[in-house]
Amino acid sequence: MITLRKAKEEDVSIIQRIGTLTFRPTYGHILDQVQIDYMLDQFYSIAALTKQLMEGHTFLIAQEGDQDLAFAAYSTTTHQQHIVTKLHKLYVLPEAHGKGLGKLLMNEVRNKAIEAGADTLTLNVNRYNNAKDFYEKMGFVVKETVDIEIGNGFFMNDYVMALPLTTLKPA
Repeated sequence: MITLRKAKEEDVSIIQRIGTLTFRPTYGHILDQVQIDYMLDQFYSIAALTKQLMEGHTFLIAQEGDQDLAFAAYSTTTHQQHIVTKLHKLYVLPEAHGKGLGKLLMNEVRNKAIEAGADTLTLNVNRYNNAKDFYEKMGFVVKETVDIEIGNGFFMNDYVMALPLTTLKPA
């Protein structure tokens, strides 16, 4: 049985492990190894993940039995009198693909966004990441194309995608 739990600070090493094991196969055909190493250090080091947790990112971990298989990270903020939830990360270990974990986590984030009063759920996805198709199946649409400088001469070449929540009810 798959269960979800809200991560605590002591779970950061689990998040780092899932992120690291998933990141390389996901981006290995898109980014060179130097950029992958840089991004893992910037976004998946214990210090970076702890900082994200302390800055208000909620991490949800999906587990089957005692195996941690996937996680999502999101935060909710107010922008110009609109409440927006942003999905920052959604990673499923390669060996756990096909179990419905991505959909389960996405639905939970969507429900939490609705409970928080958000009218939109947003995310960024690399323009060459196959996950874009998954997000479109979940109802997201591309709102814009962006190139975000992340340091060391590297950029994230993303689509910003959005899912309107105003007419949705929790799943």
